[in-house]
Amino acid sequence: MCGIVGYVGKNQAPSILLNGLEKLEYRGYDSAGIAVHDGVNINFLKAKGRLENLKKLYEENPITGTLGIGHTRWATHGAPSDVNAHPHVSDDNIIGVVHNGIIENYMEIKEELLAKGYNFKSETDTETVTYLIDDNYKNGMSFEDAVFSAVDRIEGAYAFGIICRDEPGKLIAVRKGAPLIIGKGEGENFIASDIPAILHHTREVYFLEDNEIAVITENTVDIYNKDRQPVHRDIFHVTWDIEAAEKNGFAHFMLKEIHEQPRIVRETILKRMPEDKNFVDLDDIKLGKEELDNIDRIYIVACGTAYYAGLVGKYLIEKICRIPVVSDVASEFRYKDPILDERTLLIVVSQSGETADTLEALRIAKKHNARVLAIVNAVGSSIAREADDVFYILAGPEIAVASTKAYSAQVAAMYILTAHIALTLGKISEKEFEEIRDEMYQLPSKIEYILQKENEEKRLAAKYKDVHNVFYIGRGLDYMVSQEGSLKLKEIAYLHSEAYAAGELKHGPIAMIDDNSLVIAIATQNDIIEKTISNIKEVRARGAKTIVITMEGNKMINSEVADDIFYIPKTLDILAPVLANIPNQLFAYYVALNLGTDIDKPRNLAKSVTVE
Repeated sequence: MCGIVGYVGKNQAPSILLNGLEKLEYRGYDSAGIAVHDGVNINFLKAKGRLENLKKLYEENPITGTLGIGHTRWATHGAPSDVNAHPHVSDDNIIGVVHNGIIENYMEIKEELLAKGYNFKSETDTETVTYLIDDNYKNGMSFEDAVFSAVDRIEGAYAFGIICRDEPGKLIAVRKGAPLIIGKGEGENFIASDIPAILHHTREVYFLEDNEIAVITENTVDIYNKDRQPVHRDIFHVTWDIEAAEKNGFAHFMLKEIHEQPRIVRETILKRMPEDKNFVDLDDIKLGKEELDNIDRIYIVACGTAYYAGLVGKYLIEKICRIPVVSDVASEFRYKDPILDERTLLIVVSQSGETADTLEALRIAKKHNARVLAIVNAVGSSIAREADDVFYILAGPEIAVASTKAYSAQVAAMYILTAHIALTLGKISEKEFEEIRDEMYQLPSKIEYILQKENEEKRLAAKYKDVHNVFYIGRGLDYMVSQEGSLKLKEIAYLHSEAYAAGELKHGPIAMIDDNSLVIAIATQNDIIEKTISNIKEVRARGAKTIVITMEGNKMINSEVADDIFYIPKTLDILAPVLANIPNQLFAYYVALNLGTDIDKPRNLAKSVTVE
């Protein structure tokens, strides 16, 4: 979950590294550092806290050189501190290392190195790798051999950027289980954890695969597998523009990404459901009648926000297609020995395409000959490359740690897949398909309408920012929207928030309701709305304040039911989650703004979870 950047070329490395780290800070912001080779020696700067602290330190203590590595940290081993910050450089400044991931056997290696007289300054697992490479090098190995030998000893998930004092024009990159790309320039080359870090310099990238090591100079990129055999890798050309990764006048990336949702949902739908056509265009995804007839079970597996999008998919496929679906959290799925075979379809959902638990779930499914369909945003990501089929949502770079536009695109993808499966298997008629398709076309303009009522959410956020407990409730699809809404409030406002199926309140949670509680009820499903209203009245009777999100024209929700009502445009009940989630996003954003939290970089979190 840390961010890595590296540079080798003719230009000064420090500014390139610092600018790259700025684009990667969403991956971790406990501390940051750079190490730069000045032609003679490796010099480094490290600072606890946000990247601004490192920039200030650099201004006061400038270092120079045309080879360097940088790192922004999400702490795993050892608290955030200057000492635990990366890069880790050996005592005599021979080897410098930045690392994303976890070394599982570092204690075993550390004990061996301690016995050899090495002195460890930090609590990190990464310092062990630095000294292991250093020890190999001092025992007569070349720089490359020292790295290959060290990698043979290491267990875990990692991406490394490594430099050596005696190799002023060489950068080595290593990848296993953590993302790392190589940027190809003219007389200069780069490494990074993600594309935005190098997009100002090049659009030509190589994606490193697991167990690959790249030896990089200003003019060459040589990639090898773990057996030191050369690997050919095609260049990928990045097509999205730099502005997509900028704020463009918005106060925060999260607010910008909330406002991008009408466009993202529109593009996602129109790409797959051509106007006035009675079919779904899945491009090269092989999911026709023959493939569907050979599927006995479907799993939808993901983490966090993507998991809640998956819950919507489960509901839709079961209700419309009448196929049983198991939806599971990837970190649980991978350890429960799931029933998988060649008649299983596993749908994995991940914005980054690098989520560690989701990637491992994919690999487990593949080992059992299951079919894997990935719904991802990041083109060329690990999950995209390893899945049998890929449904790209193409939402563009999502920088804010709390996901918004990717979630909406993932839910739209679930509607598209459901419509395709239902139409292919004859579960819906062409007329029913047309009704769903035509209503889906209206979703972007209806999201725009909700965003025009942003001031209502500002008012509600200011009114309720001081509540102690927030409960989200709903039934059916509304419950799934509640779970995502609660997560957003926890993520960026740090308020205690829980989501419950409304019918479960009397089975325990209602004991927590008092006059310091706020209950946000989602009530859009007409067949069960009276049940939800009864639950809302129960919490009001116990002193809770209530906000109800419901569709326009609903006469059953009034001041006797709710303290405040937020209306979304009327749509088909099954499509309501896309619309009902928007006010939840805005409420969380403005509560966080009122409370003064760091909205784009919430504490203890990072954008892409690449370790267990």
